[in-house]
Amino acid sequence: MTRKPELKDLAFVLVLPDHGRMRITESSWPARVKGIHAGMLLADAKVIVPDIKVIDDTPELTAKLLTRICTWCIRYTPVAAMDLPGGVILDVSGCAHLWGGEEAYLKDIVYKLKGLGYHIRVAMADTIGAAWAVCRYGKIKAIIPVDGQKEAVLDLPPAALRLEAGTVERLHKLALYPIGRFIHMQRSVLRRRFGKELLLRIDQALGVEEELIEPVIPPSPYCERLPCLEPIVTKVGIEIALEKLLETICARLQKEGKGLRDAVFTGFRVDNQKVHISLQTNYPSGNVKHLFKLFEVKIGTMEPASGIELFMLEATKIEAVSPVQETFWTGNGNLQSRELTELLDSLQNKYGNDIVHRYLPDEHYLPERSIKPSGSLKEKPAVAWRTDKPRPILLLKEPQPVEVTAPIPDYPPINFRYKGKLHIIKKADACERIEPEWWLDGGLHRDYYIVEDEAGKRYWLFRAGHYHETNKPAWYLHGFFA
Repeated sequence: MTRKPELKDLAFVLVLPDHGRMRITESSWPARVKGIHAGMLLADAKVIVPDIKVIDDTPELTAKLLTRICTWCIRYTPVAAMDLPGGVILDVSGCAHLWGGEEAYLKDIVYKLKGLGYHIRVAMADTIGAAWAVCRYGKIKAIIPVDGQKEAVLDLPPAALRLEAGTVERLHKLALYPIGRFIHMQRSVLRRRFGKELLLRIDQALGVEEELIEPVIPPSPYCERLPCLEPIVTKVGIEIALEKLLETICARLQKEGKGLRDAVFTGFRVDNQKVHISLQTNYPSGNVKHLFKLFEVKIGTMEPASGIELFMLEATKIEAVSPVQETFWTGNGNLQSRELTELLDSLQNKYGNDIVHRYLPDEHYLPERSIKPSGSLKEKPAVAWRTDKPRPILLLKEPQPVEVTAPIPDYPPINFRYKGKLHIIKKADACERIEPEWWLDGGLHRDYYIVEDEAGKRYWLFRAGHYHETNKPAWYLHGFFA
């Protein structure tokens, strides 16, 4: 109805070919009122309503539509599942109180879905079977009281138990309707006459047999919601909602000795659109102030439009909190210091995940191979950092060729030219020879020099190989000192 509002009050049907005939797969509410229902032949429907509008159905259309409705219902509960061909099942445990009670909860769902153009019936009960039965066949109040599912289904027809058509037909032939006529009969008799399906459906409706549903989106075990009495349109309102949700979820995580690594803050707008922001931390954190600051940088990207009616905070990745993380800043500034990890979180959150890199020593001699990137702050180095020789603060990924003037072999250069600029060398340290591993790719040895130019800047140069009368070795710039 949203895409084609002109069909809202029009009797129309969806049809598919069936053995050379057109069979109705679904009918609009005005068509149902006139006696046209799913399963009827199109020719029979045209006898009742000659000018009924006919639309070709698509086999996967129903599933796609119900999936979208279930996704939309995530604003009311984290568990929403399809119930083909035309239903949606919601697990509303612990959700209704956020809307002020069950009646207000159902009323809001009905109001919103009707506003989207759907004709719906709803029911709430302790079991899926009882809610399904009352929703489709009941004429009583939609909210079934606790442990009241048995009384709710006694006066309903056998079809309300979700039985196969053949079973329903046999029950009717034996005058076993409504459900109250046979629900108290001996189970052995019912099993012998109608099979195990009838007993299973009875038990599911009464809550004796557990029934599971498969949500369209697997829910997160750490998710908090905050509905709003009035739509929120200001940044201050969004910040207040975020802070409340962070306080709730962090209090729960701290009790369980866990911390948040990844989280998504979502706002459900009154125009049925969603806006969200997310964050990542290097270490699990339960610090509300720190997490709020990470989110605060991105709140400006959440466009409230005509208003946000529901906020949801979902912790998508949780880890156990190490006691070391909660210690105060220590003298050596180790990576598990809380202040340091929070600083890294802030930098990455503001400038991007690629802004901070960590490197560990590797078991190689050549400088460009002697370090390796680390994807985690928790990774421990396999070998210790080399500290017996000075190394440049900035090491080039690949050595850059330079033009060098050197007096005699095995002496440091007098000057070098890099990117067109001539550098006159005033000071130079002794040579350090580094050779590559012969078992890898061999190659020439390198003689490294730390040199200082007339401007006081220091560089790391090396000569590749020995001098030859016919072939002078090449020189390279490999790094910069402070």
